[in-house]
Amino acid sequence: MAEPKTKYDRQLRIWGEQGQAALEKASICLLNCGPTGSETLKNLVLGGIGSVTVIDGSKVEVGDLGNNFMVDESSVGQSKAKCACTFLQELNDAVKAKFIEEHPEELIETNPSFFSQFTLVIATQLVEDLMIKLDRICREANVMLIFARSYGLTGLVRISLKEHTVIESKPDHFLDDLRLNNPWPELRSFAETIDLNVPDPVVHKHVPYVVILVKMADEWAQNHGGNLPSTREEKKELKELIRSRMRAMDEDNYKEAIEASFKVFAPQGTSSNLQRIINDSFADVDSNSSDFWVMVAALKEFIANEGRGEVPLEGSIPDMTSSTELYVNLQKIYQAKAEADCLVVEQHVRNILKKIGRDPDSIPKPVIKSFCKNARKLTVCRYRLLEDEFSSPAQPELQKYLADEDYSTAIGFYILLRAADRFASNYNSFPGQFDGEMDDDISRLKTTAVGLLGDLGCNGSTLTEDLINEMCRYGASELHAVAAFIGGIASQEVIKLITRQFVPMCGTLIFNGVDHKSQLLLL
Repeated sequence: MAEPKTKYDRQLRIWGEQGQAALEKASICLLNCGPTGSETLKNLVLGGIGSVTVIDGSKVEVGDLGNNFMVDESSVGQSKAKCACTFLQELNDAVKAKFIEEHPEELIETNPSFFSQFTLVIATQLVEDLMIKLDRICREANVMLIFARSYGLTGLVRISLKEHTVIESKPDHFLDDLRLNNPWPELRSFAETIDLNVPDPVVHKHVPYVVILVKMADEWAQNHGGNLPSTREEKKELKELIRSRMRAMDEDNYKEAIEASFKVFAPQGTSSNLQRIINDSFADVDSNSSDFWVMVAALKEFIANEGRGEVPLEGSIPDMTSSTELYVNLQKIYQAKAEADCLVVEQHVRNILKKIGRDPDSIPKPVIKSFCKNARKLTVCRYRLLEDEFSSPAQPELQKYLADEDYSTAIGFYILLRAADRFASNYNSFPGQFDGEMDDDISRLKTTAVGLLGDLGCNGSTLTEDLINEMCRYGASELHAVAAFIGGIASQEVIKLITRQFVPMCGTLIFNGVDHKSQLLLL
């Protein structure tokens, strides 16, 4: 067996050793190992998930050979769960895989406590009433839950849990934390030791842009009553002031300073998103609070006191044109400030833990350090109970989606997937499932969909005939291409939830295979 660091090299670069360790500790339960479930689990097994338990009471049929790579001709007539487990185990022998030959609906109805042993449950191909029951079960047990479903050329993925907190959200674009709008004393002192009028042209062109901007902003403020540029014209004037100090066209450091001058104008203090988090009711911690909320409470105290309205400094600087000596010295100044801020936050954490009757050392220092480094990017996701969404979706959003040409097909599939379950409950089969009943099923599905829209407060709303016909044409089939796509998305969301890195989706993702579109519905 390959060494884990070699085996998982590519993904370790994305979520690090801490993220990989979380995956290797996780216990996953999969309900139904058809194409959608098998494709989801395949990605997680390859990624080194700790253990998987496959729940499926069905036998492999000839039809399964055409859409499920986890079975072959020798599997026909055997347990689908057993066959899928055998094939999955071959992909990664480090993963513990077991199976239970039982229909998921029986477990949901008769043994709800069964699910409490898992880190996360992946429920595939469940109908609406079972989804609602399982959602309630997993919430009570604090088990993360993901629904994934493929249906002809459409499908959905939806996460459900009370709350998910993310420290390492890793946004694609985020402004460097350089504090050029509010330099602390050590940074300002360092800038003051550097002469921008130095006669040596080589030295002049290797002053880092951070220093140039700190000094130029100070010079501007001295001539403008202590204020930084605020209007468009003033910002333009500051850029011209910087440009005027250039001695040659090849001074890249001054070009960088002009391009980065907007960082001087960045608003001070905390973002509206972070303000919502530190003002959240969960930030009033007690002995039952999670580590995340204890650290938020400590962050709140730091911002109000030592931080003077600012979060702890991140401590990293981007690459820039500079002499090696100046860059290293600048780097040390940022790192020292970040370390000092982190120590203060750590002390607040220890004091809060002691105050609420918990071990002051129960939150490790590396976790606090990561929290401080990512303080500006904290994210909290909360998910509606599935039953609440199904019985009373957000009316303005639902009406907006129905009226919006860009979203009309996605919301149409969302309604029709639910209508198909209601249809199955009434007629003991899915629309279009049996030959010779297509015309009747189209009429019945249309009536069912209109009734569902009425129940949701959308009287008078209808879906296009083409979409209803298309849904009946699917006959509840699972196409491998669609299942692989849905499984890929579901497994990606599982990794986000388990590693607590990146921001998982909020809402219901609808895949529209007709138009090759994926859209998120917030209902």
